[in-house]
Order: sequence, then structure tokens, then C-alpha cells
Amino acid sequence: MHRSRPVLSACLLFLLSCSPVAAQSAIGVAMDDFSYTDTSAEPTNQTAAHERRLAAFMAALRRDIGEGGRYRLVPSAQDGAVFKVVGGIQKTSTLVQWAKVAVINVGAKTLVLDKLYSFRGDNDEAWERAEVFVSREVMAALGTPAPVALAAFDFELEDMTAASAGASAASDATYLAEITGGVREALGQSGRYRIVDVRGEAGKTGALRDCGGCEASIARKLGADQSLIGVVRRVSRTEYTLGFQVRDARTGAVLARGDSGLRMGADYSWKRGAVRLISDRLIDSQQATDAPRR
Repeated sequence: MHRSRPVLSACLLFLLSCSPVAAQSAIGVAMDDFSYTDTSAEPTNQTAAHERRLAAFMAALRRDIGEGGRYRLVPSAQDGAVFKVVGGIQKTSTLVQWAKVAVINVGAKTLVLDKLYSFRGDNDEAWERAEVFVSREVMAALGTPAPVALAAFDFELEDMTAASAGASAASDATYLAEITGGVREALGQSGRYRIVDVRGEAGKTGALRDCGGCEASIARKLGADQSLIGVVRRVSRTEYTLGFQVRDARTGAVLARGDSGLRMGADYSWKRGAVRLISDRLIDSQQATDAPRR
């Protein structure tokens, strides 16, 4: 019996896109049609049959992913895709075909699935069996937790020394920018977070560390799930502390915070300390929390 046709898949996509609940909570998945190559050198031209079977394969795969409402199919990353599925099928002989399938975590720019499968036969039944197996593999890969959209705001300086020299303002700004860049890079490379662009928002309300949690509402307007603010407290020219706080963008609730305690070192060591603090107190702790659920 044939699997669902493209018409059924199109109807499913329409229904999902029209559902407010699905649009808000389902994880976006982009998937282009797989490529197909026949290098078997068989004398009979089977192009029409292969096009039909590939269309049925893709329709069934899209249907399987869309069922249950956990995922929604979208055209591209610009349309909200968290994952992208790509692949290709190659026929190498009368009885042997290969399917290469990859699933990309778009935010983290990492592969969560990259496998080569073989299946025997080139008839409707063989293609259907292959789709069932590939579908299970893709769905398992999509079970990887989607990255959290995080608005990581620029780190701020709280200078507690008696003399806040204007001459050092430029160098302070440079070191703060290095901290912010280093922290965002570490968060993005962890695969757990997708960094939301906050350019143009910093400074609109003054120091975010003193705004009573306003960073959460700013993050929500930017489409982020969470907000992060950080501060360097200069105690003396060679002593400082680092702190950060993460809030839920919807509720404003504090989800995580960390403080380095007093540290010794010049201002050029701020970046190293901040990245270490974020790695130890946020990234690693969250990964440890997630581990039992996988």
C-alpha cells in the first residue's frame, strides 16, 4: 500500500500553519526535497518511476515529522527553523541504493545526525521501508533539545574605586566588549543556546543591572526565551568580581545566577574569568541537568 501523497502533506502543512498553538509552541524544521542520482547504468530509463517514489518518500517523511504537533515544517531558517534536514539518495546497482541524511541544528550550526544508509530494492515497497527507517532516525535526532534563544546583553562595569579615570574609559569599553564577545561565543558553541541579536537595545534604559529585571521584557520583544546580563565590579585596579543573571523572558523569573568572588588580575583578564564563570555555572550545570533526560 502506498504512503501518503504530496497532496496530503500539503494539507497537513496548511493545517499546522493555521493553528495558533502549533505556530507558537512547535519546533520549526526546514526540509528540502532529497536529491536523487542513478549511477547503476541500467539500460531501462526509470526517471519517471524514481521521481514518483522520491515524491512519495518526501511526503511521507514530512508527514511523519509533522504528526503530533511537536514540530512544524517551515521553508527556511529565516522562517523560524530550529533544525534543517538535508539528504540525497543514490542508486548504485539494480538492488542497492544509498541514502545520505543529515540533520543540522541551525542555531548552534552543528550536526545532530550525519549518516549513510543502504537499502535493497527499487520498488514501492523498498522505498516505503526505507522511509520508515529514515523517519525514525530523523525523529530521534530531532529529539535533541532545541537551543534556547538567549538575549545576551553587553557586560557592564560597576567601578567601586575612588578614581574612575576618564582616560581609562576607552580601554574599559574595549575589555567589556571582549568579555561580551567571548561569553556569546562560548554560549553559542555549547549548542544549548542560540544568541539573539541585541544591537540597538543596550543603553536604552540605562544600566540593565539596576533596572529591576527590565532586561527580560526587552528580551521578550526581541523574540528571545531568556535574557542574560553580566557585570564586572572593579574593587581596585587589580581586584575585581564577576557576576551574571539569567531570567525567563516571559515571566521575568530568575533562572540562574553566578558570582566569581574576589579575583586578582588586571582588566585584560576579565574575559578569561567571565568565560570560565559562564562555562562552569551556566553551560556545564545545564548540561548536567539535561543529561538524565536524554
